[in-house]
Amino acid sequence: MSSSQGSALEGAEDLYQENQENLPARLRGVNKSRLESQENVPAHKPGTRTVLGALANNPRRQPAQRASKQGSAPPACKSEDANKSYVEKPAAKQPAFQIHVDEPDGACSRKRASTKQATVDRSPLTLNPTVTRLRQPLATIDLPMDCSYESPMDMSIVEGEERAVNVNEVPDYAAEIHTHLRAMEVKCRPKAGYMRKQPDITNSMRAILVDWLVEVGEEYKLQNETLHLAVNYIDRFLSSMSVLRGKLQLVGTAAMLLASKFEEIYPPEVAEFVYITDDTYTKKQVLRMEHLVLKVLSFDLAAPTIVQFLTQYFLKQQVCNKVESLSMFLGELSLVDADPFLKYLPSQIAAAAFILANFTIMGVSWSKPLAEVTGYTLENLMPCIKDLHQTYLGATQHAQQSVREKYKGSKYHEVSLLEPPQNLMLN
Repeated sequence: MSSSQGSALEGAEDLYQENQENLPARLRGVNKSRLESQENVPAHKPGTRTVLGALANNPRRQPAQRASKQGSAPPACKSEDANKSYVEKPAAKQPAFQIHVDEPDGACSRKRASTKQATVDRSPLTLNPTVTRLRQPLATIDLPMDCSYESPMDMSIVEGEERAVNVNEVPDYAAEIHTHLRAMEVKCRPKAGYMRKQPDITNSMRAILVDWLVEVGEEYKLQNETLHLAVNYIDRFLSSMSVLRGKLQLVGTAAMLLASKFEEIYPPEVAEFVYITDDTYTKKQVLRMEHLVLKVLSFDLAAPTIVQFLTQYFLKQQVCNKVESLSMFLGELSLVDADPFLKYLPSQIAAAAFILANFTIMGVSWSKPLAEVTGYTLENLMPCIKDLHQTYLGATQHAQQSVREKYKGSKYHEVSLLEPPQNLMLN
């Protein structure tokens, strides 16, 4: 080492000692190590900012600079350029966040192509007016609508006459829907004589259970369809399983819970069904019975009911609201007594209830269009009509009165208070 280089190092050490006394204690060790390491660094091209200068001016960014040093950072200067690093001005500090302005499609490439000719302000916030093209919304498409009679979209004009559109009318699929329901009611049909195989329950106990379920449906404002589904689940379950009388109400509760989940928008909670049994059963017992009922029914819950067939008959033949309510009343009366109505299909009971209600109020029985749609003639339905008529006549003396109380309200036009016809003169 030459004498001039030695004197330069001694001067640097004196300057270091003087600056060391004026620095905070937490920075002293850092600057000393940087200075000592400066003696053995490789050479660097002249005029390039050194790593040491950057670290000396911003000691807290040491980890980031170390990471860049391991990558593609340029090497530091020789020892004779050490004094320059203290004098050099650091590079301008980059902002932590930058705002990027969205430009129209193709603006960036066009700006790069015309950079040599541009003499205006090159600020990133200034766009060349010759290049910029703002996005415009798409124009609306005006397609001519064909409102002729042959248009498949026009359902309100038939043969030149306007009529009210009924969303429940599906003329293209009505026959297929009816055929499907007729097939499903046979599949979901309980055994007619299953009560003879039950060792501990009777038809009277079943009638009490159904009567109680009618009250439950009214208490929680459930749909009539929910009640019919629950009774269907009970009969199908009892057709395969022997039940003790102490568990019969538990079966009915689980069936009503399943029907509510299937039919209702907001079914009652399980705790509500536990409450209505006066805590006779626990929540765990109800859920376990629900699981058992599902397994016995093979998870087949979409059973056609009297309500569905009555709805189809009402759409096919328009009747007054009183006839509809009386038909619903007679259909629910058939739910209470297993004997003799379990031997009839829901479509047959619905047809018998419709005929009996229409005859009681309007004096009309079974129309020809309904006979063609259903395939049931008046002669085919007469056994079911007679059984339902007898039940209607004895409704006031029946031991279970929940159905009659339900249809005494104005919601159902008080149809349970009507006098049934004593004789049937159907034609």
